[in-house]
Amino acid sequence: MENLDKESKYMRAKERVDELKKFYANLWSYILVISVLALINYLTNGFSYMWFLWAAFGWGIGVFFHAVGTFNLNPFFGKGWEERKIKEFMKDDEETKKWR
Repeated sequence: MENLDKESKYMRAKERVDELKKFYANLWSYILVISVLALINYLTNGFSYMWFLWAAFGWGIGVFFHAVGTFNLNPFFGKGWEERKIKEFMKDDEETKKWR
């Protein structure tokens, strides 16, 4: 039983590391691509119209939500909220069974 628990913890930690790697890869590619687009924008029109900001804004929204999911930054429906609700429902269910 203890071996299964250690294996389970290892698998959860590995999944967490994979999530972090994916987020940092996304962030790194965002920084790199937006920087290249900004350079192209500067070389073509000298920032008279900064069109690269459209790409930065659109992709930035995606990076933001990726960060929210990766780091559990959602204050309303995060993992802690889920676990609290599950325990609450389990407790309520047990209390109702006592009175039947």
